[in-house]
Amino acid sequence: MAEIPILLLAAGSSSRMGQPKQLLPWGDQTLIEHQIQTLLKTGNPVNVVLGSNSNLIIPVIEKFPVTIFINTDWNSGMGSSISLGIGQIIQKFPDANGVLITLLDQPLITTSYFQKMIGTILLGTQQILVSHSASGWTGVPVLFDKCYFKELTELGNDEGAKKVLKRHEKHITFLDGGELLEDMDTPETYQQLLKKYINRSSY
Repeated sequence: MAEIPILLLAAGSSSRMGQPKQLLPWGDQTLIEHQIQTLLKTGNPVNVVLGSNSNLIIPVIEKFPVTIFINTDWNSGMGSSISLGIGQIIQKFPDANGVLITLLDQPLITTSYFQKMIGTILLGTQQILVSHSASGWTGVPVLFDKCYFKELTELGNDEGAKKVLKRHEKHITFLDGGELLEDMDTPETYQQLLKKYINRSSY
């Protein structure tokens, strides 16, 4: 059976939000607890990259069966978190066939969507699975075959994985995520998505 660890990037300072995004209330828990629980339900190993405010976040999530990586260079950009996280995954999961990279700030994504990604990837074919939103935006969650691990560890500070995606466009398959892929960067979008989540959960 394929081994595909999940990498949750949650190292940012949430400057536009005005407070740590990881600890925002989400239902009866925090946003990061919600995201971790959603990912754990896939049955795949979950790894979390923390950086800013890690001293506040670790006590909240250490109860979960996840591996925590601390990016002390988080301020230099997402590329450093991806590079660190993939480097750690290579060591911790030497038999990994791929990696699913996802972000903290897409809280509407469901366990079933992540499972669909994991079940869709054709491992060993250099395929990259990229999410496609209802608004036409493409990006994370992204599932990379292991053949891209070395490139991902070499990302510069503020270079996200888009650099690797651009280099290997011919190997990309898009997966429709619809409205699930909405992200939240401001207090306004946080309130909008929380309202959607509450309405969805009440059915």
